[in-house]
Amino acid sequence: MSDGYDLAVVGAGIVGLGHAAAALERGLKVVVIDRATAVAGSTIRNFGHAGFSAHAGEAGEYARVAREVWQRLAARAGFWARETGTLVVARHEDELAVLRESGVGDLLSAAGVEELAPVRGAVGGALRRGDMQIDPREAGPTIAAWLREQGVEFRWRTAALGVEPGVLHTSRGEIRAEAIVVAVNFDVDHLFPDIAEEHGVVRCGLDMMLTDGVGLRIPVLTGSSMLRYSAFAAAPSIADVRARIAAQEPGILERDVNQMYTERPDGTLLVGDTHYGGETILPFQDEDAFTLLGRLGEELFGRPLRVRQRWQGIYAKAPGDFLRVAPRDGVRVVSVTTGIGMTTGLGLAESVIAELFGEAR
Repeated sequence: MSDGYDLAVVGAGIVGLGHAAAALERGLKVVVIDRATAVAGSTIRNFGHAGFSAHAGEAGEYARVAREVWQRLAARAGFWARETGTLVVARHEDELAVLRESGVGDLLSAAGVEELAPVRGAVGGALRRGDMQIDPREAGPTIAAWLREQGVEFRWRTAALGVEPGVLHTSRGEIRAEAIVVAVNFDVDHLFPDIAEEHGVVRCGLDMMLTDGVGLRIPVLTGSSMLRYSAFAAAPSIADVRARIAAQEPGILERDVNQMYTERPDGTLLVGDTHYGGETILPFQDEDAFTLLGRLGEELFGRPLRVRQRWQGIYAKAPGDFLRVAPRDGVRVVSVTTGIGMTTGLGLAESVIAELFGEAR
């Protein structure tokens, strides 16, 4: 039986760490448990692109708050972060029309695009200001280390077995806490299968690559990205983009590709990504997916991309953008159920902690 805590967090991904940071800001006593030995899940397997400007509605509000939290944590914890903005490249007139209609970002000419990034075939683009980039392999582990230095307790290799008001049952005994937040991404069905089924939470698998860099100073999105983000959804020409891709490059839709790129501080290029869903994601990756990603990158940058690493990412997927449920008094089950955890997760965490403990002073 441990001493009591104000908050117990299950899950040391970016959403769980966000809850711990928000509680720390309020002077609360916090413990974080995770069945792994370190931050090793979706938080380190993504692009490190915080595309705040690409979202509307609830996601847009969480993104606005998350931007402030990212800036604050980067300054305090000391990890690499830069406010690069985002370049959306249009290589077809229908994509350029979507950028005009959506009003997301400052419109650029083809020459303006090529001044910002070494891409081929642009007919125009848009610069979205205020977006940030972090190194996903550094940020999460550094935040966890900093939180520990500030007094947040971490219990690694500790699995959650059950939750009731005021008590978190774990593989290493009971933890008593005023509030308990379960932020385990796609594994919500391990503790709360009924919640997962009711809200349609499944898993989304991704194919991603790390290649030699191309001298990219800003994250790059493309026409396929426009099909995925809410800021572009109301543009009348988005249907034309989808129809053309279906006719000319059906593999992009079949594999649900978000053709996007960011470069890490060491100059390596993050390339991706495909999307495929199910209750279980098998570990077997299709080489044709990587062939497609490689070819699309070579066509965009006009050069071969030498692959250094390939991997599979997994995140929670559901009809809504967020899972936020209170199954018991003082218990919250939360997850970002689209691929925007790095962009919105810290804002979601701030909102949940404010609901449980009030606004920070």
